[in-house]
Amino acid sequence: MKKPLKFLQTFIRPFKSPLGEDSQQQKEEDLETIAAQEQKQISFETLVAATQDFHSKQRLGQGGFGPVFKGKLEDGKEIAVKKLSRSSNQGKKEFTTEAKLLARVQHKNVVNLLGYCAHGAEKLLVYEYVANESLDKLLFKSSDGGKRGVLDWKKRYDVIIGVARGLLYLHEDSHICIVHRDIKASNILLDDKWNPKIADFGMARLFPEDQTHVNTRVAGTNGYMAPEYVMHGLLSVKADVFSYGVLVLELISGRKNSSFTGEAEAQNLLEWAWKLYKKGRGIEIMDPTLSSTMSTTEQVSFCIQVGLLCTQADPKLRPTMRRVVVMLSKKPATLDEPTRPGYPGSRYRRPRRNVDNSNSSDSMSREANASSLASASTSITHTATTSMLTSPTPPSRGKQPMEG
Repeated sequence: MKKPLKFLQTFIRPFKSPLGEDSQQQKEEDLETIAAQEQKQISFETLVAATQDFHSKQRLGQGGFGPVFKGKLEDGKEIAVKKLSRSSNQGKKEFTTEAKLLARVQHKNVVNLLGYCAHGAEKLLVYEYVANESLDKLLFKSSDGGKRGVLDWKKRYDVIIGVARGLLYLHEDSHICIVHRDIKASNILLDDKWNPKIADFGMARLFPEDQTHVNTRVAGTNGYMAPEYVMHGLLSVKADVFSYGVLVLELISGRKNSSFTGEAEAQNLLEWAWKLYKKGRGIEIMDPTLSSTMSTTEQVSFCIQVGLLCTQADPKLRPTMRRVVVMLSKKPATLDEPTRPGYPGSRYRRPRRNVDNSNSSDSMSREANASSLASASTSITHTATTSMLTSPTPPSRGKQPMEG
């Protein structure tokens, strides 16, 4: 036990912040203790051989943390290796965050972390290789025409259910509640059986069990962030629910919310889906390529309503991920009627709260900066590439934090 502890103390030392910028994570068990119990060290020589000395032809992608390489171990197991760039300050924090979180989670729909490597200045995370591309590369049109035809309705519906189950695990069934903060198509990987896996935990937050939300800096991707988070910095599991709802509507329509164009009556996907739904024409958002892969559109209409329920402006009205999984697993007789979704230009107001004098100035300051936060959010886009990563291991938790 002493040897892996010593190794991981060396591993994490360069990433410790002298300012203690994330006290919540510092209260969690140290990375070296967790990794010594649940993960294994992989030698640098093994990874050099597996990736052909990190050859350019093995390169899978590039993110804020550094490059990702494909490799194959001696036993034939395919892996993806995240290699931290020495010049990446943003990457150091995200790299450590991902290592801490993924060392403690394991689920079919969360990417699987296999181990660590530290070799001098080199710091690497090793994941199982996910065979198919990230969802965004298949779902949205590209200059070469895209590959949407690969994703028939059954595959898309399986992604909708799989991501919901993965989020339910993170929110309620893992060792502690984890809010991902960046659920989007590029962070959903598809394995060789088309099972979705939630990836890229660089911005994830651990969530206290006795709180319904935390105040935090705004970080995420434009088009997926919940209004209460963008405007007021209020983060809860309902922020992930909102992002999930956007993803559901993107899967159905084949159109990207953050770059939505072509509809005179709407400026974004949520507004378009909402207006058509209110007119009883919600099915019109369906990707035309799906029409030949289904016998009825009833399931699509049902999922549109689920997506709109998840993207409601008021977080209290959004369902929990447990409720979403139940709805998708066993269709209820009727669903609640969704209210207007939250999107730029829609009206969401945080409920007034009684505050004492000592907190009033801070509250007023937050309200005064709400509009600047909203405009700034358009540039807060997480660029980390998630073309190929994996998930880790933990036991169930009893009490779960829920938003009121």
